[in-house]
Amino acid sequence: MRAGKIVISMLACAAVAMPTVFVANTAIAGGPAPLIPRDVLFGNPDKAGLQISPDGKHISFRAAVDGVMNVWVAPTNSPNDAKPVTDDKKRGIRSYFWAETSEHILYIQDKGGDENWHIYSTNLANNKTIDLTPFPKVQARVTQTSPDFPNEILVSINNRNPQLHDVHRVNITTGDSKLVHQNDDGFVGFLTEDDMKIHFGMKMTPDGGSELYRQTGENSWSLFTSVPGDDNLTTGPMGMDKSHKHLFMRDSRGRNTGALTMVNIETGKSKILAEDPQADISGVMRHPTNKNIQAVQSTYERRRWQILDDSIRDDFKALKKVTDGEFFVTSRTNDDSQWTIAYLMDTGPVKYYLYNRKAKKAKFLFTNRKELDDIKLAKMHPVTVKARDGLNLVSYYTLPTWTDADNDGKPNKPMPMVLFVHGGPWARDNWGYNPYHQWLANRGYAVMSVNYRGSTGFGKDFVNAGNFEWAGKMHDDLLDAVSWAVKKGIANKDKVGIMGGSYGGYATLVGLTFTPDTFACGVDIVGPSSIKTLLDAIPPYWKPIISMFTTRVGDHRTEEGKKLLAERSPLTHVAKIKKPLLIGQGANDPRVKQAEADQIVSAMKKNNIPVTYVLFPDEGHGFRRPENSTAFNAVTEGFLAQHLGGRFEPLSDITGSSMTIPEGADQVRGLPKKIIEQTKPTGPA
Repeated sequence: MRAGKIVISMLACAAVAMPTVFVANTAIAGGPAPLIPRDVLFGNPDKAGLQISPDGKHISFRAAVDGVMNVWVAPTNSPNDAKPVTDDKKRGIRSYFWAETSEHILYIQDKGGDENWHIYSTNLANNKTIDLTPFPKVQARVTQTSPDFPNEILVSINNRNPQLHDVHRVNITTGDSKLVHQNDDGFVGFLTEDDMKIHFGMKMTPDGGSELYRQTGENSWSLFTSVPGDDNLTTGPMGMDKSHKHLFMRDSRGRNTGALTMVNIETGKSKILAEDPQADISGVMRHPTNKNIQAVQSTYERRRWQILDDSIRDDFKALKKVTDGEFFVTSRTNDDSQWTIAYLMDTGPVKYYLYNRKAKKAKFLFTNRKELDDIKLAKMHPVTVKARDGLNLVSYYTLPTWTDADNDGKPNKPMPMVLFVHGGPWARDNWGYNPYHQWLANRGYAVMSVNYRGSTGFGKDFVNAGNFEWAGKMHDDLLDAVSWAVKKGIANKDKVGIMGGSYGGYATLVGLTFTPDTFACGVDIVGPSSIKTLLDAIPPYWKPIISMFTTRVGDHRTEEGKKLLAERSPLTHVAKIKKPLLIGQGANDPRVKQAEADQIVSAMKKNNIPVTYVLFPDEGHGFRRPENSTAFNAVTEGFLAQHLGGRFEPLSDITGSSMTIPEGADQVRGLPKKIIEQTKPTGPA
């Protein structure tokens, strides 16, 4: 939060005892490798989210209190003396950070997944927490913190107009709030800096592009630059320098990949600071107080750093020698003497360290899941697959450990495979530890994730190749990856399932309706079934960015657009479904509303097509409570075992979940009778 930025909301163990293992319909004792319990993979992490206070006197992390994730704080020189300072008792805290006072923890929280985010401040002197944004049905966003004004933050709130966010200056101790800017001009986000002033505002244009306006006086704005629609997902502000005379931007205009540029605000002259011909600049590392950009990150198959500031070059060299994996600086003290570091690997938990810059020494603190330390996990293999039209699809696949003893990425025989499709679609898959890959590989499946066209990070040509290609070429990319896996002897073509969340859920429904003979089964998690009804029901704060959808997906407001969206919607083709389908949905989802699941389940029932529908009354866009995610994964595991032939752990870990199964509970293999009996058909008629 210390770096200024445009704020816009977007469609973002030791050896275990062997339980009985099921393969297809046969129970056997033992198996190729011990089953990793679901709660080890999907339960609360032991400790996660390590940060250091701006003054360096304390560290913090998230850990459970009575099964609910809260923030803990310890003296930096005595990490074992950590104590919880927050007292959330429901969903758990997932996002927090230090206030510049070093005496307060700030965190955001919604209710039941409704994404009406509130901002809370916890005073470490007395552990008292206050709600800084106590408004109903309002989404608040932290816009700026500043070491120059440690007791205040800038907050964007849509309490006046649900579609637009006004900027307020809020005291984190008292909660007192003062309006800084009333957003009557249709800005979808603001660029602020440590002076706690608004410097730029962004508006969307009808062609899916954007305009960046510079604030020249109170309620006075001048157009600074325009971004065409084709560049809008790869171009945007990334902060300002200390003098506020230069603007840092990721910019793909006149090129393919988004480069890091520095623009003189008075003259408009731009200078390239860093670029990657294969990938967009995806992240920057800025000095906590000087604000200069010191390093930049880009990712093609693997993450890579470019160092711009020689003062940190020796630090990066030292950190590369500490342990295996890709490292991230998760926080820094304001005097920049100490960093907290996270190391990400594909075959182990995240490792957290405290790094002393003067000594160039890193002290190990903990991993996020210590039960995984001694478990042999499966490698994730990066591979670039050629699409049928020659496009490069950066993909990742994982194999069961016992099928690939030499880790060369070639199993001893073709495996049943799960195609795991990422959401967004304007997002991407990355290399590293992935609990879903590890879980499914451990159950006996090859797992593959594909950065299909429309995914971000690979330049504007790649992301724009997905325009108007939902259920078109975007789906062809998934099919081409499956064909590649079959040809390479990785996948058994008759035993391929498709699974994913959000857009990945939509892709699952497309797979079973548009290509009903390709996949053996599908698992749709919060996926839209009709693109038109999805766009008709978007949250109000997305309406100012509606052109991003209409110019990339289809226009639900025109007759031509409605026709295209109907053609590309699984609901239109529901009668073609012939393979088993499992649907998971959160009742409070503000993005993909429950109606999206209800309507396709209802249509399947009318066509006498079996379906299993799992609904969580206290979840939103995805299942965040560990009890719920573990319960849904338990059902999924039994479902996949029945239709793909893998192993599964008995469904004993679904206690404490709010799960209901309005439809098809009798089709869930191994589901306890108690769950079936307590589930009422409260979903679609």
